[in-house]
Amino acid sequence: MTERHDAVEVVVTKRDGGVLSDAQIDWVVDAYTRGVVADEQMSALAMAILLNGMTRGEISRWTAAMIASGERMDFSGLSRPTADKHSTGGVGDKITLPLAPLVAACGVAVPQLSGRGLGHTGGTLDKLEAIPGWRADLGNEEILAQLEDVGAVVCAAGSGLAPADKKLYSLRDVTGTVESIPLIASSIMSKKIAEGTGALVLDVKVGSGAFMKHVGAARELAETMVALGTDAGVTTVALLTDMSTPLGRTAGNGLEVAESVDVLAGGGPADVVDLTLALAREMLRGAGVDDVDPADRLADGSAMDVWRRMVRAQGGDPDAPMPAAKETHTVRAESDGVLTRLDAMAVGLAAWRLGAGRARKEDPVQAAAGVVMHAKPGDRVTAGQDLLTLHTDEPERFERALDALDGGVEVAADDTSYTPVPLVIDRVAG
Repeated sequence: MTERHDAVEVVVTKRDGGVLSDAQIDWVVDAYTRGVVADEQMSALAMAILLNGMTRGEISRWTAAMIASGERMDFSGLSRPTADKHSTGGVGDKITLPLAPLVAACGVAVPQLSGRGLGHTGGTLDKLEAIPGWRADLGNEEILAQLEDVGAVVCAAGSGLAPADKKLYSLRDVTGTVESIPLIASSIMSKKIAEGTGALVLDVKVGSGAFMKHVGAARELAETMVALGTDAGVTTVALLTDMSTPLGRTAGNGLEVAESVDVLAGGGPADVVDLTLALAREMLRGAGVDDVDPADRLADGSAMDVWRRMVRAQGGDPDAPMPAAKETHTVRAESDGVLTRLDAMAVGLAAWRLGAGRARKEDPVQAAAGVVMHAKPGDRVTAGQDLLTLHTDEPERFERALDALDGGVEVAADDTSYTPVPLVIDRVAG
């Protein structure tokens, strides 16, 4: 039987609702990575998976095959346990920045291999690159040395981790198969398991500014990823968290760094502090460290000390001011009342149009672009009060950013139409 025919056989099995064998999965992932299976064949298989789903056994094997396509990192030689966090992404989601040094200050090493953003705001690396001199690309030896010395590293994931995922991710993007939960889960978890962390906490966002708009789909994704981590021997927990309103009071790269530093200094918005502490406690529990309260490490300045060392270790200047936008525009309340809605997707789209995000991987991002939110849902406001300040280096971007906000900001005469949503909606454990 030729390899080309094997690919068709695999596609037909899944097209007809069958269960792929371990051998079929191992072969098709490896052959696609090597270029033996053509893009059009893998596109057909991805669509069949989207339409017909996968069993837990299939997803687990698919993830293992993606991991086997590349290298695995090994942190077993470190003097402390490891834990990592992955967020499915949202507007104003700067949690990694205060979280990694906080958990490291509690005695757990944090290998945070991150990416650059596509869409409404930059990714974690884009945010950190707003710090003058900071570099994202580290070799494996540098990563290990920094974890041992500082306790935390946030850097670019090497191309050697799950190369099958990189290839398949690009394909899903252009074939309408991004929404497949088995493919989302295996994409995230193949990289995180290959990364070699001992414990993993997943922050699965739900709401208008998240990939998952509804709790049911988010819970299915969380349960699938927790099962994959558990099957691979990684202690895995997921929190479902709200993303109907942006996190904190900033959306944009340098703006979010400044807000993260405020959190590490013992201040910052309550929602960012609360979620950082909730995730830190889960990471510490997963790593077997239960005698430290991360709130104490925020209060005593030790988390800030780790942040400064982490930034310096990667060439950054922790004392440098963040880049400032050349132009700003203020959005003001038109009436007295209560801010009942500040839609995360509207704010995210505005930040993107101001230059904080990118449409294609090769696009640059503006370090200073973004949105500052002066009020959050539930706050009482008066006519003429500042609600939002838009930041960009290119004032011609304001008009389209304001269009994005149209309908996303609502002020009501009273608070009867406002129902607060809990920040942490649910917890999923293995």
